[in-house]
Amino acid sequence: MQRTTLILLQIALVTLTSACGGGSGGNSSATPEVSVNTTTQTSNTQTADECSGSGSQLDCTFNHDGLVREYILYVPQSYTGSESVPLLFNFHGYGSSAIGQMNYGDFRVLAEEEQFILLAPQGTLLEDTSHWNVGSWTSESTVDDVGFTSALIDKIATDYLIDLSRVYSTGMSNGGYMSHQLACLLSDNFAAIASVTGSMSPETFNDCAPTHSTSVLQIHGTEDDVVPYAGADWTKSMDAIMDFWSTYNGCDPAPSITALPDTNEDGTIADLIAYANCINNVEVQLYRMNEMGHTWPEPGRGWDISGINVIWSFLSRHSLNGLVE
Repeated sequence: MQRTTLILLQIALVTLTSACGGGSGGNSSATPEVSVNTTTQTSNTQTADECSGSGSQLDCTFNHDGLVREYILYVPQSYTGSESVPLLFNFHGYGSSAIGQMNYGDFRVLAEEEQFILLAPQGTLLEDTSHWNVGSWTSESTVDDVGFTSALIDKIATDYLIDLSRVYSTGMSNGGYMSHQLACLLSDNFAAIASVTGSMSPETFNDCAPTHSTSVLQIHGTEDDVVPYAGADWTKSMDAIMDFWSTYNGCDPAPSITALPDTNEDGTIADLIAYANCINNVEVQLYRMNEMGHTWPEPGRGWDISGINVIWSFLSRHSLNGLVE
């Protein structure tokens, strides 16, 4: 219990001091907006299955497993309902919120340009802190977040014309763990996932049982002191999760390593580690962000890549049926 409490406190710091790189490649403050709604884990006496708001962005509630859950839905103005579109889940970090993640890892402009629906779920409260139940430091949680996600897919596919072969997940930190968990335990629904500063808990790693080859993208800083790049007893290392997914997907065992352009000329160079010749043309990639801390990388935060652009470019290439033509 003492160990779990220490991990909880450490990960909670991301809501106060999320790290990003400045011109020197070191850590500086870039705190994602946090707006945790303390009513997210309630009984089903509230009104459920409703959305409010005007325009493209809607605040919604959904009754699942006796709880009224919340999520933000962004339906781009480019959506006409005449043809099916992809669905992207964007999961917030531990202690953060759906609106915080919508702003921090902001896919809304891309949703308009690329015509996909964006969904940011809200986690429930564990010891008064929003979370996703992924084992490890959240092991005392009893919330079925995998079931909640599955039910949300069914709900959105009922209300909108969704291409169910192109459902994707991404997320920051705890949301990245959740994305890996969905690839393991709900793989029939997800074509590809991307994790930013997340990993796999020992429970997710040991119980991982995907049913099809799955494309996986990981973006992680070598100086992340919240979710260590090298792992710990409560979280798997980047090498371990890349080895798992590349082996599962039947990729060549030795990846290529490509230094990315130093576009901001700060002397810090990121590396793209990519595994080739995987089953069904899936991809397994790691963006090793040298000197980066616990941050969602964007050029405006001092990094050479745009996390949102890299993620959507990667995810959108894949469907449950193989490469998107």
